[in-house]
Amino acid sequence: MKIILTLFFLILSLENSYADKNRFNTDVLIIGGGTSGTMAGIQSARMGVKTIIVEETPWLGGMMTSAGVSAIDGNHNLLSGLWAEFRNELIKHYGSEEALASGWVSKIMFEPTVAQKILREMCAKEKNLSIISSVKFLHIKKKSEGWTVDFSDDTIINAKILIDGTELGDVAARLGVKYDIGMESKTIYNERIAPEKTNNIIQDLTYVVILKEFNKDVTITRPLNYKKEDFVCACEKLCPDKKMSRLWDCEQMKTYGKLQNGKFMINWPINGNDFYANMVEMNDSQRQEAIKKAKEHTLGFVYFMQTELGWKTIGLSDEFQTEDKLPLIPYYRESRRIHGLARPNMNHLEKPYNQIEPLYRTGIAVGDYPIDQHHGKNTDAPDLYFVPIPSFSIPLGSLIPEDVDNLIVAEKSISVSNLVNGASRLQPVVMGIGQAAGVLAALSVQEKNFPRQVSIRKVQDNLLKSKAYLLPFLDVKPEHPNFEAIQRIGATGILKGEGKNHKWSNQTWFYPDSVMTNGEVINALKAIYPNLRMQANEQVMLEKIMADDAFEILTKIQPIPEDYLQSIMKNYPNRNQLITRAILADLIDKIIDPFHKKEVDFKGNFKL
Repeated sequence: MKIILTLFFLILSLENSYADKNRFNTDVLIIGGGTSGTMAGIQSARMGVKTIIVEETPWLGGMMTSAGVSAIDGNHNLLSGLWAEFRNELIKHYGSEEALASGWVSKIMFEPTVAQKILREMCAKEKNLSIISSVKFLHIKKKSEGWTVDFSDDTIINAKILIDGTELGDVAARLGVKYDIGMESKTIYNERIAPEKTNNIIQDLTYVVILKEFNKDVTITRPLNYKKEDFVCACEKLCPDKKMSRLWDCEQMKTYGKLQNGKFMINWPINGNDFYANMVEMNDSQRQEAIKKAKEHTLGFVYFMQTELGWKTIGLSDEFQTEDKLPLIPYYRESRRIHGLARPNMNHLEKPYNQIEPLYRTGIAVGDYPIDQHHGKNTDAPDLYFVPIPSFSIPLGSLIPEDVDNLIVAEKSISVSNLVNGASRLQPVVMGIGQAAGVLAALSVQEKNFPRQVSIRKVQDNLLKSKAYLLPFLDVKPEHPNFEAIQRIGATGILKGEGKNHKWSNQTWFYPDSVMTNGEVINALKAIYPNLRMQANEQVMLEKIMADDAFEILTKIQPIPEDYLQSIMKNYPNRNQLITRAILADLIDKIIDPFHKKEVDFKGNFKL
């Protein structure tokens, strides 16, 4: 009997030990170690919060690694936060900035394996961050103070805050968050290029492929359902329609995605490997079937290039260590778009300062890519044209669902209109979204608040500490001595940027070295401080602002202790010197501090 009881308790002890090894408690749980999820994990951990990333593939990085989209689109001149850190690590690896510009479109190209290694190393430096790979989430349960999540390897994780970093917003959907799929009607947001009727059409995906020069014949077997005519106008050589728009030379098509070490990234939208499959609402088996077809289409394109264009010595690289030598996941351009506390539409991007909702004040990530929609493979899709927009900010409220607390949504599932998704889906923007999600999650844990209760200004302050942009001022880099002050005052709207567009270059300029008139400064301040009263004649109002004028105007709004005022004024011994916009921003920041003293809500309005 004693032997039986001993054996019973031994088994029970082993079971409990096994259970303990597979049960974890954490502050922040990120499901999906993609582009956003990885950045969220790094940032959250850096703020001293216990964080776990669970990723269903063996790789971190999502679209820019696992999907093979290793040509960065946009933000080459907006090097912000973790995006800038990642780029600097690429430069260290390849030896120079010039070595990254191996293609002819993107200035930043890299091998996916290299990026994966860099991301793993960045994560490994964070003592508060753990990574669990090759595991899927199965069930999520709401608790009084957070979540319990079951995974496919029998792991159970309890977390206070959950971040959805999945490619298609699967966590948000499982939790009942309201969302949209497809295009909104023009009547919803009054976006002038939106279709007349709402539909469920999303952007084409791409199964990218990385090819390599082998210097021998490596032609693949003819793929199932291969049709030469699907690809004949991918480039000029064989296309019978020489007047077709966007018809490029075949060599340019190949070198568009030229990587280092004799490799080529093929992500070609013009009769190439774009593929339409709306997988968002499919179950796992349906998704796998759609992915199989997308892979067949891409292999068909490879076969076309090898047999019709004569590139027999260029074949499938073993970049991903997969059985079929293709990436681990497709490149999803669009997913669910949640209903968040804010939702920017095209009008917010075109004219950010003219909207009822001044969402720019709540900015947490920036982008400068056009509104770019891929719809070449769906004949039912409306014909959308590119719209000139300036560079833009993503508002914090886009990451917070309207209807579920203790959940933050990142990646491409944030709350934006369908058209805005065409600009917000690119790698650097999504990295910025992830970093902001990490800040918000960490602050929620530290303050024991729901994400919606966290101060927007606190999130922005933490991002500025990481040298991240809130607003995309092209001419004020993080190295500028007044960078943080300019970002803060820009986020109040007192000093605004000027948006410009030139072809694919979307810009916002602050003009830090220009000088405003007294009248311009007073009017800018009156927009926020309507009770400001200054006695000045017309001539004085037209004069350029000097140091003495600036001190007089600003101390009218916010009287400050004499010793503090003198400590500021001693930097301006010549009281008649002209004050640039950069210096003015710094003085407004130091004397009035409207950024912290005037809190904003998620619509960008000042709280009463």
